Amino acid sequence: MNDILWTPTKERADASTMAEFERFLKDKRGLTFDDYNAMWDWSVTDLDGFWSAIWEYFDVKASAPYTSVMAKRQMPGAEWCPGAMLNFTDQIMKHVDSQPEGDALIVQSETFGRKRLSWTELRDQVASVAAHLRDMGVTKGDRVVAVLPNTETAMIAFFATASIGAIWSLCAPDMGHVAILDRFKQIEPKVLIAQDGYVHAGKTVDRREILAGLETALPSLVQCVTVPFVGDLPQGHMAWDSLLDRDAPYESTQVPFDHPLWIVYSSGTTGNPKPIVHGHGGIILESAKQSLHHDFRRGGRYCWLTSSGWIMWNSQFTALGQGTTVAMFDGAPNYPDMGVIWRFVADEKLDFFGAGAAFFSGCMKAGLTPRDEVDLSALRSLGSTGSPLSSDAYDWIYSKVKEDVWLAPISGGTDLAGAFVLGHPGMPVRAGEMQCR
Repeated sequence: MNDILWTPTKERADASTMAEFERFLKDKRGLTFDDYNAMWDWSVTDLDGFWSAIWEYFDVKASAPYTSVMAKRQMPGAEWCPGAMLNFTDQIMKHVDSQPEGDALIVQSETFGRKRLSWTELRDQVASVAAHLRDMGVTKGDRVVAVLPNTETAMIAFFATASIGAIWSLCAPDMGHVAILDRFKQIEPKVLIAQDGYVHAGKTVDRREILAGLETALPSLVQCVTVPFVGDLPQGHMAWDSLLDRDAPYESTQVPFDHPLWIVYSSGTTGNPKPIVHGHGGIILESAKQSLHHDFRRGGRYCWLTSSGWIMWNSQFTALGQGTTVAMFDGAPNYPDMGVIWRFVADEKLDFFGAGAAFFSGCMKAGLTPRDEVDLSALRSLGSTGSPLSSDAYDWIYSKVKEDVWLAPISGGTDLAGAFVLGHPGMPVRAGEMQCR
């Protein structure tokens, strides 16, 4: 086995959500396990027991209960939680009452500067946008697509879409015209929400021509909504800010467990990108399970450095679903220098920061020593994915970033919007190794 680089204190391990879940299983189900692997074996053999425990422990909001956890045990064709009626957005908005003025979103944008949204503001803006979408004729099952950066606009638009049972799909604004069309033309969207330009590495990027081409090539569109930055509002478009003016109550359309929530895509390296549909209930349960491995909780402050075109953008909802503040960074991660992200981590007092392995390797090669340059006293956890994190990068993190930090690289995929290998807050970290299944 490789050298141990970090071991959690007993106090930290016992205070983790994973440990709390184990105590829940003992108290509520009479289940005890010798170690994590024994609990893992139970989770993949007693599917009804495990997933019903996840549902109960995480207090999944549903207007109608499921009649069974699995109605059909076959692949393909497995049927999960028939009878359940719910909405993914309710799992986020349930946190408003307990922390109405707390931070829901912190956004640091190279284009627009810093913004903060409380939980109440997030709910109210989602309700307003949803009311406008209904006015446009968007109903359950319609597709709303967006070309937006990793900012609060995309978050609000997604929640508004999901809350009415419509289906969301997102592309990053730096994607090419053909790449975006190859995705969106397959799903015949009713509404397009887009930002006409942005700032990256100090330079303004104008996207108006590409967006105009999208509008022409998507005949199913009934409305375009624009976030204007580089130019005037195009004729016939609605300004994004005008969608935030409605004093409307938050309402959610209840949908079956497997009703489509969002559409993501394969890379498109072999033919057209393949649309991948994830359902409301599946994402609720997958996110809940995954939050055990990230140790998310109310009051935490989380950021994963991601483009809006990467499945890690969707992973931000895993944290929000547990009442954790999500900090979003929209800009070049190396401008004006490689230290900009670490200053963001310090300034926002983040306790969990994740990024692609290439980011950490880039910082290491640039000779950064974040522990000497910024205050990382709040930082407790680091995540990595996208490619393997080298043993050298493990060593750099523990010697140059922080000695007492839980490093939890993960490996998963767009096709399941989840991970196969993750971290465990009660296990040691070994050089060059991920922690657990």
